[in-house]
Amino acid sequence: MEILQYDFMQRAFLAGFITAVICPVLGMFIVVRRQSLIGDGLGHIAFAGVTGGYLAGIYPAIGAFTLTVAGAVGIELVRRHRTQMADTALAIFFYAGIALAIIFSTITRIPSASLLGFLFGSILTVSWQDVLVIIGCGIVVLGVVFSHFNKLTLVAFDEDVAKVAGIHTGAVNMALSIVTAITVVTGMMVVGILMVSALMIVPVAAAEQLGKGFKATLGWAILLAVLSVGCGLTAAFYLDIAPGGSIIITAILCYLATAIYRQLHRYWQRTESHSQIINL
Repeated sequence: MEILQYDFMQRAFLAGFITAVICPVLGMFIVVRRQSLIGDGLGHIAFAGVTGGYLAGIYPAIGAFTLTVAGAVGIELVRRHRTQMADTALAIFFYAGIALAIIFSTITRIPSASLLGFLFGSILTVSWQDVLVIIGCGIVVLGVVFSHFNKLTLVAFDEDVAKVAGIHTGAVNMALSIVTAITVVTGMMVVGILMVSALMIVPVAAAEQLGKGFKATLGWAILLAVLSVGCGLTAAFYLDIAPGGSIIITAILCYLATAIYRQLHRYWQRTESHSQIINL
């Protein structure tokens, strides 16, 4: 294929497919826990980490990783100890992140092009160093999730039952928060800070229209995310449009297609049941 003759597209597809696997894996647990906006909040903190990295003169992804993980730990501690004020406290974390990002960016005079790349994604410019970082993050995330899959699933569905079963729910929740932060930083390099949450949530929402059971839904979510990245990148290459937006729009189209399929399937089932009643 012509598109794969270019080194930058090879790197883009590799980085995109890895991200397409780990984002819905974390997204499944986030959706079950009804925390779909956590990705957006951590994205604000990641933006502060990027601009802070520029200010400190270090690799921006390292700054984003450090501050986002610290933010995720803080959010989990707040959620655990101040349940009644959790929403307000989380909002304060998120607003603090975006405020620090604005302050750091004005101090360092970061070029607009660099900021836009982190906000909206710059997958076509990822280097092999970026790809290695994404691969490393993917290994960590998938290793943590699948080595503790049953515990994470039980805690996500019913934390009280998990406690009765002898699971250290505090440690499990903290681990989930940390790997979510890692996933946000990874996705930031592909679709951008503003859209990483969409890649975590939209394929899961689409898969819920198709899957029966947690594992089946997870499988469909990964497949739809990979399809969204592949089709989105291809469309971006040939139509000369922003790849991050193209990937998310493709994911949303997948959601609309699965939602229509589900409605048609229900209609066919009702029609078939009605026909059987008439025949009886």
